[in-house]
Amino acid sequence: MIFSASAVAAQTISGVVVDAENHEPVPHAIMTDAQGVRRADEAGRFSLDAGAATVAVRAPGYLRTTVAVTPDAPLKIALTPFRPRAVYLSAYGVTNATLRDAAVELTERTPINALVIDMKGDRGMTPYQSAARDAIGASAHLGDHAPSVRDFQAIVDALHRRHLYLIARIVVFKDDPLAQAHPEWTVRDAAGRPWRDRENLQWMDPFSQDVWRHNIDVAQEAARAGFDEIQFDYVRFPDASGLQFSQPNTRANRTGAIVGFLDAARTRLAPYNVFVAADIFGYVCWNLDDTAIGQELDTLSAPLDYISPMLYPSGFTWGLPGCTNPVADPEQIVRRSLHEAKLRTGLPGVRFRPWLQAFRDYAFDRREFDATAIRAQTKAADDAGTDGWMLWNPRNRYDAADLPR
Repeated sequence: MIFSASAVAAQTISGVVVDAENHEPVPHAIMTDAQGVRRADEAGRFSLDAGAATVAVRAPGYLRTTVAVTPDAPLKIALTPFRPRAVYLSAYGVTNATLRDAAVELTERTPINALVIDMKGDRGMTPYQSAARDAIGASAHLGDHAPSVRDFQAIVDALHRRHLYLIARIVVFKDDPLAQAHPEWTVRDAAGRPWRDRENLQWMDPFSQDVWRHNIDVAQEAARAGFDEIQFDYVRFPDASGLQFSQPNTRANRTGAIVGFLDAARTRLAPYNVFVAADIFGYVCWNLDDTAIGQELDTLSAPLDYISPMLYPSGFTWGLPGCTNPVADPEQIVRRSLHEAKLRTGLPGVRFRPWLQAFRDYAFDRREFDATAIRAQTKAADDAGTDGWMLWNPRNRYDAADLPR
């Protein structure tokens, strides 16, 4: 059967994605409808199947949106510019009304407009009753003091009513409860025993697709709860030598496993129109290899909307060329690392959102990170044109007086 050009055209709806403030085209916006995922072109133009009822749209530097499709009419979809400026809440922090309310109150006196919330934290805890964790047996190994609230969805909904952008942090391959439930999926030491890190916690084999599937199941729970972004942390191999995995521990295999997991996550999360991000070591911005953990900067742009380097000055224990005391000059660490990352990848600043230090130094002189240090970091991130920034404090305590105005 031969279709005329006019007949083909009648089966599609054309449109353009624009910036809601300046009405300029948004290039390469990501569009999801019942037929799958596609991208607008460089000029923001797109075509959809005429049968689509709605289309979900997102682009780095903007809020995601979903719009109704009007048959036989071109679409003009406006995306609202948005740069998250976030503080972190652990599973304990988000379920503790005092800590949660204090974080929300920052939005009234500071630029804070977003929260990073542990949906599966460093010790495998979730702030809600996770069906995915229950089904795989991990919940049975959490102990009696794991935080949880009966109606976590009500908390999420209340935070959204405050117009907060919500980021679900999911710790991937460091997962002691999952290791106890499934020791056959764990990282092993040279003698073949389950390996534990300095915190006495077990890790999962990053090659295991069973582990991949479970973590993406947890990510889907967060997406269904309404989180705007899924942020994977500990999406790497352990930084220890002599360990055994289910495949040879080569650089190519490591980077392939990390990108493979992120690709699988992006595919499964596509129907939810959530942004996908991952945390990386700060030195990954500088190292030309994979830092022996599978994080190679040049491989991460395709599966991710946002790359989040952890630019804590205390983490730069070897300094940088010309900077031997990073905690004395936190601005330099952030500024130079972001410049290096953009230079190496060719990506614009909006594809990066760094983690910044809002806790006492542990590596150099034990200094507090006060208003001067915190504001130096946030200014460097803003000057680099990043998609905002995130402040890390493991105690979930933030002083409005220390934050930017």
